[in-house]
Amino acid sequence: MKKVDIIIAGENHYKYAQEICEVIADSARVRGTGIAKRTPEYIQTKMQNRNAVIALSDNQFAGFCYIEVWSHGKYVAHSGLIVHPDFRNQGLAKSIKEFTFNYSLKKYPTAKVFGITTGLAVMKINSDLGYRPVTFSELTDDPKFWEGCKTCTNFNILTSKEHKMCLCTGMLYDPAKKNSKKQKWFDKAVLKRLKNIKQAIMLKNNKELLLWKK
Repeated sequence: MKKVDIIIAGENHYKYAQEICEVIADSARVRGTGIAKRTPEYIQTKMQNRNAVIALSDNQFAGFCYIEVWSHGKYVAHSGLIVHPDFRNQGLAKSIKEFTFNYSLKKYPTAKVFGITTGLAVMKINSDLGYRPVTFSELTDDPKFWEGCKTCTNFNILTSKEHKMCLCTGMLYDPAKKNSKKQKWFDKAVLKRLKNIKQAIMLKNNKELLLWKK
């Protein structure tokens, strides 16, 4: 296993932005999941603002994640978590997430940390960090956050539900409540079944809505 360094990204890492976007998009296509589109310019902005974390191995891109700030600093979210195919199945995603999480708590100590995801692996990592599943009403109501979902293939489901639910699961860490990392609620088998049920119901309802509109 090659040595991998996880660091805060800066302007000297701009050269990796295009590759980061390509790996994120390729991963979404392989999984067949919806994902908000990122551009190299947007990734570079995060690097410039010191709101991005990058993993490198001898100057080779290994992984990435960035921080988004919402509702005037009341909420922060971690987005674009990705590991290059050459470095997968080594626990790197968890290490990057933990680094980003701890960095967020230091930079934005009063902000609630949240995320939405369809990935069970990400949910497991979040659970270990102390996140808990929540309804979308407990997340930021900043319209700019939800605008970022427009390029996701599931956006029509989100809008048909008035931003109250989607195929993603909302997760939240509130530093004021000091969620205990020992409170384990994650059960992969149960969550997978619930995810499949939720997906089937919501897709069925969405198809019926589209037919009604016609």
